[in-house]
Amino acid sequence: MAALFQDISLIAPSETRVLITGESGVGKEVVADVIHAWSSRAAGPMTKVNCAAIPETLLEAELFGHEKGSFTGATAQRIGRFESANGGTVFLDEIAEMSPALQAKLLRVTQNGTFQRVGSNREIQTNVRILAASNRNLEEEVKAGRFREDLFYRLNVVELNIRPLRERREDILPLANLFVAEFARGRARLAEATVACLENYPWPGNVRELRNAMERAALLSQSELILPEHLP
Repeated sequence: MAALFQDISLIAPSETRVLITGESGVGKEVVADVIHAWSSRAAGPMTKVNCAAIPETLLEAELFGHEKGSFTGATAQRIGRFESANGGTVFLDEIAEMSPALQAKLLRVTQNGTFQRVGSNREIQTNVRILAASNRNLEEEVKAGRFREDLFYRLNVVELNIRPLRERREDILPLANLFVAEFARGRARLAEATVACLENYPWPGNVRELRNAMERAALLSQSELILPEHLP
């Protein structure tokens, strides 16, 4: 991770679009936060959109806003994320979940910074830096016809790949100790047997799973030591 953060320190001050890749739970959102915090846009808004969590029918309005009466339930004009993030950063998480039709509209924003609210023909200009993330291989998605090739190259100016936790085992113990200190408020530490369990487990859920495991262990531990039986 030290090497990755060295790359981030070089990339963050620029206006370059960045594609952050890696399995679920590795910390893609954390990397996006750091890029924004270390950029010249740090004083501006950081807007995040999880493309997998919002229904396709609502995602366009979430990103670009909508006019009053543009669809059922649109009782008032709404400003979208790209408009509200003007001068800052937009982080599009799980970008591979976006429909091809919406990908085409996003491509337009990456080309000239303009978009239209749902139900409007008026062009709106925005000045945002776009960061995108995916737990899928977008090159494979392009080959399969599920992701636009032109949008892929627009977003993938620089790619930052975060390796899964099982491939960087030297990070497990420092992270575990950090989470224990957070959840146990300094009253507990890891027993040697617990350390061995943590370092030998493959962590399919990555850092998110490790954090949850340490929160559970801190709650169950009634002594100064977190023991293996306190782990999930």
